[in-house]
Amino acid sequence: MRGDYQQLVDEISAALGAPATLEDRDFGLIAFGAHEGEDDEVMDPVRTRSILQRRSSAAVRAWFEAFGIARATTPLRIPPDPAAGVFRGRICLPVRHRGVVHGYVWLLDDGHLTDLALGGHGTPPDPRIAQAMETAARIGALLADEARAGSELGDLLRELLTGPATGRPAAATALRDALRDTLRFTPGLPLALVAVTPWDTSDTDAAPLPSLPGLLAACALRSPGGPTGPPGPPVLAALVRLRATGGAAPARTVAEHLLRSPRAGSAPATAAPSGPGGSRSSARSAPPRPGAAGIGGATREPAELPTSWQEALAAARAARAEPRLGPVAQWDTIGSYRMLTALPVTDPDPVIGPLLTPAHAELARTAEVFLDCAGQASRTAQALGIHRQTLYYRLGRVEKLTGLDLDDGEHRLLLHMALKVARL
Repeated sequence: MRGDYQQLVDEISAALGAPATLEDRDFGLIAFGAHEGEDDEVMDPVRTRSILQRRSSAAVRAWFEAFGIARATTPLRIPPDPAAGVFRGRICLPVRHRGVVHGYVWLLDDGHLTDLALGGHGTPPDPRIAQAMETAARIGALLADEARAGSELGDLLRELLTGPATGRPAAATALRDALRDTLRFTPGLPLALVAVTPWDTSDTDAAPLPSLPGLLAACALRSPGGPTGPPGPPVLAALVRLRATGGAAPARTVAEHLLRSPRAGSAPATAAPSGPGGSRSSARSAPPRPGAAGIGGATREPAELPTSWQEALAAARAARAEPRLGPVAQWDTIGSYRMLTALPVTDPDPVIGPLLTPAHAELARTAEVFLDCAGQASRTAQALGIHRQTLYYRLGRVEKLTGLDLDDGEHRLLLHMALKVARL
């Protein structure tokens, strides 16, 4: 399938005598034509970055989208914008199928396409543009087919992960058979699930999966909320084939790529505190938080994927709550969060209520670092960059505010767990 895209992109490059690049509608690279020129100045840094990093930057995406490329049905001319890093103009060929945009073909204009008639407003396009748009329509049909196949696999994955336990064997069999028939997947190879949270689902049209080694299927799910509150934000479930020898490297590669998608990330928090020292009132003005990803344990049995999914969700929550774990965390590396993420979602323990006010954020951080350092004063003072006497003073204030005795192991355990749970 990807070879077909390359051939079609090469056809467009040859027809117009300009280097062409094909990206999906999330600006992920699919294929690119060779640049035949010898003038280094013609090499556009945006195109080079897209090829090397497999994705355009946020500034470049914003500049291009401002010209209405997602709604366009005919070619568009995009002027350069040095502020966004776009030093060369482009012609954008929207790749559509049955009214849905599936991607874009970008033609780098080094000057010889300036007078090329794009058509529109009652004027016919240059025959070369008409030929290129016909090729773009063939690309759109391929992307639509790929999107449908990916959607079907995603629906089967969703059924397995969210359906009743009694239907799990049948759902696992259906997914295994579909993977074998659609992707020629060999049953028995190790699989793992990746959770990316949060994931923007505002665009509900089907879109093809990015071309990543091992990525088999994906679907957006609603993450679980509290016992009385609404569900959490949408999260993406991505099924990844691991290497036969084991190891989570393919899953980590997929997770890192998905986190670079414009769909990953979140708006500013509006309710829950962001961690020890945060508060419900202060969280309303918090900046947008980046997305995080978790990787569940590997399994060779599709029926065990729901367990891998719960592990991936827990790891993603931990990575988002604890920056030192993220932005991608594996289930077997999140330590105590394996237990804490299994606890019901509740309000913070009353014992740390005073520490969660903005006025005492530094005390909460001090207490958490002290407990992370196993109560060793010298390590804690070094980690915080403060004098030991300052540390002792702060810990004394923590004891007064919470009523806990930090020389008591049970009290330490309660405070440590409560601070970590507050992060979640």
